[in-house]
Amino acid sequence: MQKVIECVPNFSEGQRKEVIDAIARAIASIEGISLLDIDPGISTNRTIYTFVGHPDGVIEAALAAARVAHNLIHMTKHVGEHPRIGVLDVVPFVPVRNATMLDCIAIAREFADRLALELHIPVYLYGEAQEKEYRKDLAQIREGEYEGLHNKIQKKEWQPDFGPSEFVPSWGATCVGARKVLIAYNINLFGTKEQAHRIALNIREEGRNTNEPGKLKCVRGLGSWRQESNLAQVSLNLLDFDVTNIHTAYEQCLKEAEILNLGICGSQIIGIVPLESLLIAADYFIQKEKLLILEEDQKIRLVIQRLGLNSITPFNPKERIIEYIIRDREGQDNSIISMELKDLIKHIGARTLIPGGGCVTSLVATFGTALGTMCASLTYGMRKWESLENEIRVIIVPLHTAMGTLMKALDEDTEAFNSYLMVQNMLETTVEEKRFKRLTEKHCLHNCLDISLGVAQQINQLWELLRRLSLIFNIQAKADFLVGIKCLETAVYGACKRIEFLSSSLSDNNKDDSDLRIMTIENTYLETSKKLLDNAQKETQIILALVEERNS
Repeated sequence: MQKVIECVPNFSEGQRKEVIDAIARAIASIEGISLLDIDPGISTNRTIYTFVGHPDGVIEAALAAARVAHNLIHMTKHVGEHPRIGVLDVVPFVPVRNATMLDCIAIAREFADRLALELHIPVYLYGEAQEKEYRKDLAQIREGEYEGLHNKIQKKEWQPDFGPSEFVPSWGATCVGARKVLIAYNINLFGTKEQAHRIALNIREEGRNTNEPGKLKCVRGLGSWRQESNLAQVSLNLLDFDVTNIHTAYEQCLKEAEILNLGICGSQIIGIVPLESLLIAADYFIQKEKLLILEEDQKIRLVIQRLGLNSITPFNPKERIIEYIIRDREGQDNSIISMELKDLIKHIGARTLIPGGGCVTSLVATFGTALGTMCASLTYGMRKWESLENEIRVIIVPLHTAMGTLMKALDEDTEAFNSYLMVQNMLETTVEEKRFKRLTEKHCLHNCLDISLGVAQQINQLWELLRRLSLIFNIQAKADFLVGIKCLETAVYGACKRIEFLSSSLSDNNKDDSDLRIMTIENTYLETSKKLLDNAQKETQIILALVEERNS
């Protein structure tokens, strides 16, 4: 699967449509690049572009945009609410799919070098791309902004990483970095810019000063005034949503606003946002309000409503969530789980090894959890079984989650086993080639073993819940429930038999090893899988007996 990198350049122009459009055309003209979002701000006089593509493509697109901006934007004329240091103020590269932070660091440094050489402008590295600790933080580099750059750049400690150590009035300087996904998030306030800034100082990590740190980690912030909406905004950058997510920032702003007797009027995500961030927020509100919401689209609707994400402009998930945009731009989805059932059956029945038993094992496991989820759902929300509602809520969520996880295993197993088969065709004419093939084969086998073991373990975690469900589900779905249980038992059998086969291949692949490490690993897989199969067979018999005894 090709590496996908996100680039989010910020240009110091948000008012002249012809300039904004010209930069957009330059980005979109590069082959393999998808321009996902353009977010101009009139009061900030700043436009944020978001695009994705392969590593070489994002470098070329960012350079193309910089060339256009170099001819059309002049910093001596720039005025805006947002801190800035140059025409192309900041250019972060972000790993999105099948890419690492090391990939983005290399991309950032190559882009910075080429940008400085071509346009003869000073370029600073920041974030993960910067090795000097005192200038990793973007705010440290931008301190003093464009107006203070003339004096700052002459200091030895603030000489740029690339380009001339001199002030370029028409351009200023550019900051290039590598980072995790950053969420630009604004909370709307019925108040003044100064009140919004007061709240930002209270919650951002650096706080007011070293003696008064803020309340939220990995957050930058300031207060601003959005002229076009007649609202103040607490403008935040969430640097790591695993540490501080959008719902946490919103709730903290609510508390701070209440202290000042100010009203909050929804919020605004600038640019695009990872799906995971919204799902984490959804889980927070679901737990807080004791809701039962299972489907992804409903969870997203919940977050949009609770955070007021439609308050400034409509929040369209298909246009604002990174994963949805990439999926739509890539067109046809060739994954197993996206196939029509008739096509999948034909593929399985074809004269090839993949998709095969591993894929079918995951499919049968998915069917089992789907039937369990169905039986729980048919019992939930009906007056007749209202007394069981709390118990059903506890059961249905992990069943539904397991259904999604096991569904993904269809493709994971198929891709892993395909990689293993491809290794068999690798050359081994030299000692080094033989060694490399052996190591790669071993890695692929371990991956296949871990996926099969994961399927069996996932099912094993459900037996206790299924026992409880067997006593209370809507008896009209009795046959469906029994089929689901047998599906799960069959899936564990399939996973364990696959582990048995792959473990023997692991031994064959390492038969020349002098130590016992490989044999120990093989035995661990075999022993674990045997316990899981024994338990599955025992639990199946217990659950079947409990259901057969029920008359209502």
